[in-house]
Amino acid sequence: MSRLFGTDGVRGIANIELNFDLAYKLGRAGAYVLTQEKNHKPRIAVGKDTRISGDMLEAALVAGICSMGGEAVILGVQPTPAVAYLTRIMNLDAGVVISASHNPFEYNGIKFFDSKGYKLSDELEDKIQEIIETSMESLPNPIGEGVGKKIVIENPVHKYVEFLKSTIDVDFTGLKIAIDCANGASYLAAPMVLKELGAEVVIINDKPDGTNINKNCGSTDTECLRKLVIEIGADLGLAFDGDADRLIAVDEKGEEVNGDHVMAIVAKHMKAKGRLKKETVVSTIMSNMGFEIACNKEGCKVVRTKVGDRYVLEEMIKNGYNLGGEQSGHIIFLDYNTTGDGILTALQLLSVVKETGKTLSELKKIVKELPQVLVNANIKNENKDKYMEDEEIRSAIKRIENEMKDVGRIVIRPSGTEPLVRVMLEGEDGNKIKKMAEELAGLIEKKYS
Repeated sequence: MSRLFGTDGVRGIANIELNFDLAYKLGRAGAYVLTQEKNHKPRIAVGKDTRISGDMLEAALVAGICSMGGEAVILGVQPTPAVAYLTRIMNLDAGVVISASHNPFEYNGIKFFDSKGYKLSDELEDKIQEIIETSMESLPNPIGEGVGKKIVIENPVHKYVEFLKSTIDVDFTGLKIAIDCANGASYLAAPMVLKELGAEVVIINDKPDGTNINKNCGSTDTECLRKLVIEIGADLGLAFDGDADRLIAVDEKGEEVNGDHVMAIVAKHMKAKGRLKKETVVSTIMSNMGFEIACNKEGCKVVRTKVGDRYVLEEMIKNGYNLGGEQSGHIIFLDYNTTGDGILTALQLLSVVKETGKTLSELKKIVKELPQVLVNANIKNENKDKYMEDEEIRSAIKRIENEMKDVGRIVIRPSGTEPLVRVMLEGEDGNKIKKMAEELAGLIEKKYS
């Protein structure tokens, strides 16, 4: 069996790749691995986004936890970072989120946090998978009073909102903000915290029905938000993804402001206040070269990792950094939370806007991006790594590298959550790199779809 866990937990089409049986086994094996050294009845938080399949998978997951004698602490629909935070401050043994983040509604996923609110290491994930594959029958089956139960927490969103408000020392009176909740898990918390901080808020896509999460909205499709910002004369717009762990902003001119821009803006501000530890920002190999140039110009060092906010986090913890993230909008403020947090990121960005008195379009100028093209090759899931051993594809990559020497770069990687290989090229000539990326992606797709 191939590796069960991707870059952000177990993910697949609900009721096919991620079915009731697998969710039950993940509940059992996860509860065992994460709490086997505890001397008390384990308590595990369970949160979810707004997908229609969330109820089914929650039932299975909770059954698995309870069958191990654990207490499933039900948080209901919550942003992923809220589950991480609540797991930590409620002194729970672990947390689980049922979400497929930015993916379409038919997908779902299951990701675990440890007692401190951190995503699991590869080693712990592999241990859970090993139990599922080889030793489910050997797990204990408590009876009588040993069987677990579920405990429903009322309105946990208020604790999360109070925490978010505590991370800044300004209010947003006078700011007019448009927000797109992606019909996802931010639909309660994001409007609540912004209104309580004094902002005038205009909201779209805050009516989840189980099937409209991320549908033509949110951080992966900002067209409606960009139009709204212009129409209402907003100071800026904020777009979250389905589980609210990422943010893409929109400036007052209706232009997108991605994670690279946001990180550079807040890094400069944090450094000026003496709050940027080791004057370093952690990003991934996908961040634009313009981002690194901008940070260096401001006296900030950039450290790059593999794609995935979990790898950014590992680097931050290992070397004592407190700011890191991805171009896609996953940004981690380790002084406050243990995972990417879209609403927290929004508050930090808004604080810079308020404190500097500058528009977001002015602040955005810190990064002058090189043209960057990303093309997806749709292939069979089992073939995602085969391109690396294909001589024809390797030769094509080598030709592109030689042609782009000193004026750009190429990054090719299999998606951690979807049956895709992503081909990214960066260089001075946008049309040229687009053509090269499309040709290479086409070759990979032709051979392995």
